[in-house]
Amino acid sequence: MEFALFGNPNTGKTSLFNILTDSYAYVGNWSGVTVEKKVGDLSNNKGQLIDLPGIYTINPLSKDEAVATEYLMNGSFEGIINIVDASQLLRNLQLTIQLLEFGAPMIVGLNMIDVAKSKGIRIDQEKLAERLGVPIIPIIARTGKGCDRLLDNLSVHQLKTSSIKIDYGPEIEKLIEEIMRLLPSYSKISRRWLAIQLIDANFVVRNKLNEIMDLSLVDYLIKDCEKKIQQRYGEKSIRQFLFKRRQQFIQSILADCVTKQSVNKKSYTEIIDAIVTNSVFGVITFLGLMFLIFKLTFDWLGSPLSDFLDGLISGPISGGMEIILEALHVTPFIQSLILEGIIGGVGGVLVFVPQIFILFFFISLLEDSGYMSRIAVIMDRILELVGLNGKAFIPLIIGFGCNVPGIMAARTIEHPKERLLTILLTPMMSCSARLTVYSLFVSVFFEQHKALIVLSLYVLGIVVAILLAKIFSLFIKTEESIFVIELPPYRVPQVRTLLRSTWDKGKGFVKKAGTFILGGTVVIWLLSYVGPAGTNVEADESFLALFSQWIAPLFAPLGFGTWQAAASLFTGFLAKEIVVSSMNVIYFVPDGESLQHIVSGVFTPLSAYSFMVFILLYVPCLATVATIKKETDSKKWMLFSIIYGLMVAYTISFIIYQGGRLLGIGQ
Repeated sequence: MEFALFGNPNTGKTSLFNILTDSYAYVGNWSGVTVEKKVGDLSNNKGQLIDLPGIYTINPLSKDEAVATEYLMNGSFEGIINIVDASQLLRNLQLTIQLLEFGAPMIVGLNMIDVAKSKGIRIDQEKLAERLGVPIIPIIARTGKGCDRLLDNLSVHQLKTSSIKIDYGPEIEKLIEEIMRLLPSYSKISRRWLAIQLIDANFVVRNKLNEIMDLSLVDYLIKDCEKKIQQRYGEKSIRQFLFKRRQQFIQSILADCVTKQSVNKKSYTEIIDAIVTNSVFGVITFLGLMFLIFKLTFDWLGSPLSDFLDGLISGPISGGMEIILEALHVTPFIQSLILEGIIGGVGGVLVFVPQIFILFFFISLLEDSGYMSRIAVIMDRILELVGLNGKAFIPLIIGFGCNVPGIMAARTIEHPKERLLTILLTPMMSCSARLTVYSLFVSVFFEQHKALIVLSLYVLGIVVAILLAKIFSLFIKTEESIFVIELPPYRVPQVRTLLRSTWDKGKGFVKKAGTFILGGTVVIWLLSYVGPAGTNVEADESFLALFSQWIAPLFAPLGFGTWQAAASLFTGFLAKEIVVSSMNVIYFVPDGESLQHIVSGVFTPLSAYSFMVFILLYVPCLATVATIKKETDSKKWMLFSIIYGLMVAYTISFIIYQGGRLLGIGQ
């Protein structure tokens, strides 16, 4: 059995999903779209839970929101769980009413009852359940309180189908009846619900029905009714009239079921927001938090763990494997492949796993605490100056983890040109794959200032993206848009939720190490092992060196004109993590000398920083390029993202290196 989880954004939907399911059955994309879906096995083994994108209404504004409506029309679910914020019922119940009108068995999870209580809101849940016609279970999804009861009530026999029917007024009710007579049966869905959605201009419903009938008469009837509504009630549109009717219905329910007492003292959320959403102190707070996170990631916590793992891989694991291979009389070719290629290459990337998981832990902490929404509010004021709004910054923030889901998240942006701009700018964000390169170089050249150097790279990516947005907006004219975002109350995240969120973000890196990075590393090792003279050649005489020597001079003005650096950059197009694994293979020496020691003799602090900037800004990885192609449906924009990335990276790295030389910095 399948159950669908619906709710507004920031109502605790993800927390509830994590509580009700033991683990993900799978994570994939909805058919035909690249919006991620999560399917989890319910912990009581009674079925699966489908986590749908957060929406405010069944009538979608963007493509990712359309997923929820399409699932309603075509999904094979047995019931609906609707999670609502108890402290924001007036807004949340708009979606609830539309789901009730749909007519599927449903249960409501009344979340954040603790927040509502702190605001002086008292809810008579029994009376509310009676008015809505479905079971209501009060819960606190963040802590799991009440979720067991919700799970116990989650069966087809205990879920109820509401008989709720809103009176939309004589004009609309007559129109609904006329449209219902014209509609054919559609997958057992209520004709009344379909008619209301057509009147509400729901493009998903319209497109589905347009495949099986001519809607010209329906359109005529709606336009005729809209004129009458405008004349009689003075409404701008029939959609606005429907919204107000639902709002009046909701207000009548709340007046009967909810009481509110005045609370004199300010909540701690309001006190904190006075600082973190301030145009000046908000930016300072954000930078300060990021600096602290990088300090913990690269100095206080991450560095000792990575050093320990490095010693383990290069010492006991590598040495033990060498003894085993020699005892088994394995051929030198296979020995070299395993020791230099696999252990040397992949192991050189795995040493950074602790730092990546630590960073993801703190990013999850910021998300679950409610702070990330505040960052978008702060950035809205800046992005408005370059033709975007704060909603565009959300995909950019997601891009800090991985550019691919960041680009996918741009689907939430309603205006196509703003969405295109955001897609083109997201690769400028420093994804977790680049962290392996930063970790290597900051540990060698910037031991005392690791956090500051990494922070400067993240900030540089944001600044470059903002400047490019201004330039691109001169050619890609965007429409004026309004940014609206939910600011949830601050919460103390649950350890279980944090750990699960951290693992979900970081497991992709570990999976890559065992698949994509492994394959890429073996290819790099083979190219460095074989040359025109045969096998086991000197690195400088390998096919990899011969090819890289052709392009290496191009990077000399940037401070890293060696063939080894050029080869590493070339492999970075496949995946940025392979840059370090390539270096581990290319710079491998039999006496066990560390990569850090070799790099310190090849680069200077200035050329190392220039190299990191180039890694930050140059061509997106293969997966990101493919996603850009799919999201824009254009080879032109895909090629543009590659070309402009190279040009920007080369220009800024050139300025940094040559400017630094003129000033005598980092030589």
